[in-house]
Amino acid sequence: MSTTLPPDNVLPYPGPDGRPMRRASDRPVTRPPMRRASDFAVSHSVSLVIPAHNEARNIPWVFEQIPRCVDEVILVDGDSSDATVSVAKQCLPTVRHVDQIGPGKGNALRTGFGAATGEFIVMMDADGSMWPGEIPHYLHFLANGYDFVKGSRCMGGGGSLDLTRIRSVGNRALLAVVNRLYGAKLTDLCYGFCAFRRSFLDELDLRSSGFEIEAEMIAHVLRSGLRLAEVPSLELPRRSGRSHLHAVSDGRRVLHTLIAERPGAKVSAPLASEER
Repeated sequence: MSTTLPPDNVLPYPGPDGRPMRRASDRPVTRPPMRRASDFAVSHSVSLVIPAHNEARNIPWVFEQIPRCVDEVILVDGDSSDATVSVAKQCLPTVRHVDQIGPGKGNALRTGFGAATGEFIVMMDADGSMWPGEIPHYLHFLANGYDFVKGSRCMGGGGSLDLTRIRSVGNRALLAVVNRLYGAKLTDLCYGFCAFRRSFLDELDLRSSGFEIEAEMIAHVLRSGLRLAEVPSLELPRRSGRSHLHAVSDGRRVLHTLIAERPGAKVSAPLASEER
């Protein structure tokens, strides 16, 4: 397929203002043409789970970018004080709204996973930092034998326009821990753009309530011997509002999870989650 590409210093993703974003460097960069959803033959049903808390200003852009290969969109609302739910229903009348039972991103995701009916489940954030147009890449690997697919900002073709220095240092340290404890060769850890086969939901045995659920998922995937693939992903800046992530405290929770869930360790109770 031939594709007309923008100049090499322009990314194929719109910025928060809707204009094309430029690379930090103007040096020429060679990249393959972007593939569209129609290029992937995915015959499985797909559920997209999106946890949200006060994301009314970001939902329209996110929903507008969802590819047609997604069969159902599940919005898990964490008791938002803004118009998140009503905006979501206005943008996508078929969206399935599920109320979150307890606090925390992990609780929201577990709630959404339990409500999903698709053979493949995709999880992504509602703040606009993840481009839904990348979903077909994840589904491609699931449809070709992999059990769990995670996005990576740190492999060729990926990147981040929102990673602060402290988050970058923390991610590298935690990545070293998971690779050492689990004998893995991952390139990224703390990034929540993932997809997996719903038939393995029990195998994942998710119990965490906070942001550490993403590390718990990876730990259980590696420990269970499921086939895992990484795909390049570009993290965009949050379009509006501020993040609910607390780098230091949530980093400690991720570290605790990785150590507690390592092969051979005794099963421990999950940490109590802080409210989002």
